[in-house]
Amino acid sequence: MATPVPTTDYSEPVRQAIAGASQRYVHPWSYTASVATASPILRRHFTVANEARSLQMPAWSDYLSRSLDVPVARSQVAHGFHGEIDTYVLKDLVFLDSRTDPVMQTRTAARISTDNVRDFIFHVAMEGIVEIEAGATWRRKTTQFMPGIVALDMGQPLRMRRPTRARVMAFFVPRGIVEASFPDASALHGQVVTYTSPIACMLREQLIAIGHHLSAMDDHTAQATLYRCIKLILAAFGQNIHRGHSLRVAAQTAMLERVKEYIHTNLGSPALAPQTILSHFPLTRPTLYRMFEHEGGLYAYIRNCRLREAAHALSASRATSVAQIASRFGFSYPSDFTRAFRRAYGQSPMDFRSMALEWWHDNNDGLRPV
Repeated sequence: MATPVPTTDYSEPVRQAIAGASQRYVHPWSYTASVATASPILRRHFTVANEARSLQMPAWSDYLSRSLDVPVARSQVAHGFHGEIDTYVLKDLVFLDSRTDPVMQTRTAARISTDNVRDFIFHVAMEGIVEIEAGATWRRKTTQFMPGIVALDMGQPLRMRRPTRARVMAFFVPRGIVEASFPDASALHGQVVTYTSPIACMLREQLIAIGHHLSAMDDHTAQATLYRCIKLILAAFGQNIHRGHSLRVAAQTAMLERVKEYIHTNLGSPALAPQTILSHFPLTRPTLYRMFEHEGGLYAYIRNCRLREAAHALSASRATSVAQIASRFGFSYPSDFTRAFRRAYGQSPMDFRSMALEWWHDNNDGLRPV
């Protein structure tokens, strides 16, 4: 890790942004002024682009330190770091749109004990790969291979890795609002909504519109758009939970875990398919498919598991060729693997390896390329 940088070394705008952390997400709403004329949104932009290269990543880490720990790797100090974030502060909602190079962010139990940040975050990966581990023992892992939504409770530990350049949107919603909709709100931590239901499809359209047009909207239109999006997010998670309760019978849960274990054990087999799974378990084909609806479908689950393991293999080793990795994870032809990898991650396996290898070397719990 890099040596801490005195904040006096930063540019004046960055120093002011870091110093004002306690007021960063506070809307200066004045009840003595006319509400009709008050702006409903406070807009802020933060970037490290104007800092010296060696200060860019430390500045980003210091900026996020209000609620997250962001390790600074040697490579990020040496090569610089791209990080920018647009913040929209409403009276009872904060929306962030960030674009970064590879980075890791954590919120530990120790950090939680030192602050009072207890909002819920609804986390949307718009571009790149985002891997989130939720809970004290990091047992719940969520990888966002494509745009999707993860609910995160800032009152519980989490760890977030972005091994590629990424664009992430995040809705910070006060805890009271979420708890009013979900009696057991803390159980949302780490849960995912995929775009498979009509509500979620409407939500995806809203998110795309926000990503393209929010900065150009006038304040009142932007406010209405963001609140409409939050309503859809809460509705989508409510629908997800209702579906989850209907499936959460003990026998069905146990069977799902057994099927997933079988899939992970056989990821390297080209023969892994619904028929081979059905030959090992007392399931009908429709039941098997329904079990994986919340994962985007059985084929998508298998493909994404293979691609995720392949991404780790690419990051962990210089010696293993792309063709060998493709074969190891069940792809009959390297060209098929390359096409699938590019569709999921937005870049070729070789480009991913060259970008991620050094970052993984510095940030992955002792993992070292060989």
